[in-house]
Amino acid sequence: MFAVMGVTGQVGGAVATKLLAQGAKVRAIARDLGKAAKWAECGCELAVADVNDANSLYQAFTGTEGAFVMLPPMFDPSPGFPEARRAIANLHRALRSARIGRVVALSTIGAQQERESLLYQLHLLEEELGTLSLPILS
Repeated sequence: MFAVMGVTGQVGGAVATKLLAQGAKVRAIARDLGKAAKWAECGCELAVADVNDANSLYQAFTGTEGAFVMLPPMFDPSPGFPEARRAIANLHRALRSARIGRVVALSTIGAQQERESLLYQLHLLEEELGTLSLPILS
């Protein structure tokens, strides 16, 4: 089974659709079950989780062989990116504790830059997930 964050959006939804088409079992992770109901009709197991709650992420990732993870968009972050840093720490903690086999993280071109911009949040994500002792693709 693969855990997929962001299924109610474009990218997470595309990942879940592709996995289902290949016959994989999918745990669709959403913050709002009502918005994710269509994924249950498609055969997904549903999980409620939020990047602000490491325990809910841990529960959603536990028992899966892989996960597609992402940060929710933060277009007006506070100086120093404390919101992104908290979310990233929660993802890291949950992935490490759930002991899944591999992770794909949504990132973007430009995330390799170390200067602060909106893309810097994804730089922080790549950097932190890179400290996990499991295969990460971003």
